[in-house]
Amino acid sequence: MKESAKVNILGVVYTIYDEVSVKDDIRITDCDGVTDFTTREILIAEMNSDPNSWKKLDIYKKRTIRHEIVHAILFESGLDHNTEWARNEEVVDWIAIQFPKLLDIFKDIEVESF
Repeated sequence: MKESAKVNILGVVYTIYDEVSVKDDIRITDCDGVTDFTTREILIAEMNSDPNSWKKLDIYKKRTIRHEIVHAILFESGLDHNTEWARNEEVVDWIAIQFPKLLDIFKDIEVESF
């Protein structure tokens, strides 16, 4: 387990840990990523080169990190407590998967920032 980054999410600093095994932290059991709002930590599981796994683990790992950051954003914005959709894994995954495409579209027409 190693600290890979610190990220400011709506004014709150989260620490991202990479290559986390169950031996390192029980919270990573049976998942590829976990966001713990109580400790402000994002855990990303070890991504092994298992022949039955994804061929491009780096792409999957980035998507997993985006997914967990979306969870943190929704929590820090207060939506996690007040809505069902903000905790819905399908919605969070959709945002995480589509974000790079959305960003490319916005950049293409120069509306990506204020």
